[in-house]
Amino acid sequence: MNSIKETNYIFKNQKAFYRGKVRDVYTIGNHVLMIASDRISAFDVVLPRPIPFKGQVLNQIAAKNLEATREIVPNWLIATPDPNATFGLKCETFPVEMVVRGYLAGHAWREYKAGKRTLCGVSLPEGLKENDKLPHPIITPTTKAHEGHDEDISRENIIALGLVEEDKYIALEKYALALFAKGTEMALQNGLILVDTKYEFGEKDGTIYLIDEIHTPDSSRFFYNANYQENQDNNLPQKQLSKEFVREWLIANNFQGKEGQTIPEMTDEKIEEISNRYIELYEKVTGEKFVKDLTEDIIKRVEENVNSFLKKI
Repeated sequence: MNSIKETNYIFKNQKAFYRGKVRDVYTIGNHVLMIASDRISAFDVVLPRPIPFKGQVLNQIAAKNLEATREIVPNWLIATPDPNATFGLKCETFPVEMVVRGYLAGHAWREYKAGKRTLCGVSLPEGLKENDKLPHPIITPTTKAHEGHDEDISRENIIALGLVEEDKYIALEKYALALFAKGTEMALQNGLILVDTKYEFGEKDGTIYLIDEIHTPDSSRFFYNANYQENQDNNLPQKQLSKEFVREWLIANNFQGKEGQTIPEMTDEKIEEISNRYIELYEKVTGEKFVKDLTEDIIKRVEENVNSFLKKI
C-alpha cells in the first residue's frame, strides 16, 4: 500500500530540514512545514515499515484539535495544505514534554507495578490497580531528546536545571491541565475517556504557543467509556485506542528498544491491522468518517499541494 516513509523536498525559501521520529520538518522563511509521514515509533525506536494512512490520521486529528482549543492557548497552526502537511509558526521549543495523566496506565502503571510511588516528583496513593482513575490529573514531564530516550523529570529539576524558567513552567502546567480538561470533554462526547496525553509548547516574541500535535493516537491514550467501570470492577483489560497496542505487541515479542533486542517481523497483516486501528481511532475521536486519500503517488501529491500553497502566501 502507498505510504510515506520519508521525504526529501526542496521548497522555495527553505532554510533548514530536520527529520524526527515521525515528522519531516522544513523551515521555510520564518515558518515551519511539518510533513506527517507514515513512520511509526515505539520505545523511541522507528520501526522498519511505515503504516498506510497513519500520517493522514495524525495530521487531520491534530488540526481539528488545534482549532478546537485556540481559546485556551495560542497555537502554531496556520494552514493544512495537504492531508499529511501542516504549515505554521516557527517557535523556540521548550525542551520538555508536558505529560498529563488522568489514569494509571502505560508507563505510569509499569513504574507503579515495579513498586514506585513517586513519579516525576508526584506522589501516587497506595492500593491502585492498572487503569484506575487517579484522584486528579497529574503532570509527569519528560525531557525532550533529539536522539535516544526521553527521560522522566520532576518540576523541581526542570526549574533547578534552568530548562524552563519557573514562571513560564507554571504557565505550561496551567495550559496543559486546561487542554487536558478540554480534551476529556471532547472525548466523552464521542464515548471515549482521555486517559493520558502529552503536550509540547514553544515561545515566539514572548508568547507561549502550543506546538506539534494534540490528542492524536501517537500522543494520547483513550479508553471506551461505556465498558470502563465494568472492566475495572471485573479486573478485565480496557480496550484502548492508542499506540499502546503496538507497544504491547512488541513487548510480547521481547522488544522494548533495549540494546541487543530485535524488532519482530512486521508482516503485511500486522501493517494492515495497525493501519485499521489508527483509522478506527480517527473515527471515534472525531465522530467523523475517515476518508482515505488514495492518490497513487503520495510523495508527489504532497509536494504539489505544498508548492501551490506556498505560491499564495
